[in-house]
Amino acid sequence: MTQRLGVNVDHVATLRQARRTSYPDPVTAAALAELAGARQITIHLREDRRHIQDRDLRILRDTCQTLLNLEMAATPEMVKIAYEYKPDVVTLVPERREELTTEGGLDVTGQREAVAKIIKNLKDGEIIVSLFIDPDLDQVRAAHKVDANRIELHTGRYCEARNERERARELSRIVDAAKSAAKLGMSVAAGHGLNYDNVQPIARIQEIDELNIGHSIVGRAVLVGFERAVREMLELMRNPG
Repeated sequence: MTQRLGVNVDHVATLRQARRTSYPDPVTAAALAELAGARQITIHLREDRRHIQDRDLRILRDTCQTLLNLEMAATPEMVKIAYEYKPDVVTLVPERREELTTEGGLDVTGQREAVAKIIKNLKDGEIIVSLFIDPDLDQVRAAHKVDANRIELHTGRYCEARNERERARELSRIVDAAKSAAKLGMSVAAGHGLNYDNVQPIARIQEIDELNIGHSIVGRAVLVGFERAVREMLELMRNPG
């Protein structure tokens, strides 16, 4: 099974916001990603609006031809926004203003009641809910108990491993978490830090049906163009060796 590629266009917006211009437009990037074969567009609407803006979400909801995955903090403000725009999937992520990027998974075990309440609110609005969590079996079981539809496994530690032994250990954790989630009946995605050099071992994990990749694709697109960057990633996913 070839995983669905969700292209995260946040960093197209990062480049735009660096000068507060109207370009490059993440909406245009999303259209090019879909033309190249992406089957999902992922955006993270942060509280501080450092990259994706409300305008981007509004237009993408009208123009996205595949699936729209909205990453967001588990807050009442964001639940209200999700109700207004009705993305196909909401992925709940931890969020801190001072972080450069999401630094770890959502602690579902430590805030089970609060997460369960937000999940219920979103599902009452007929929105599929995914939880971005570390590849930890306790977190997987907690995600199941709060009635999440899906999980997305945080691959950051795998991607940042300093040697092959450490990388193999982190890959094993991802495999175990994916298998556990699948046995519990949850769909499984993965993402964070995946690039053209490290994606194939993750693409070989049968229980994972979706990869969300942004920074490396946007970085490559600067040099070779957006459609080519997406197609090259898809080729690696389709032929993981």
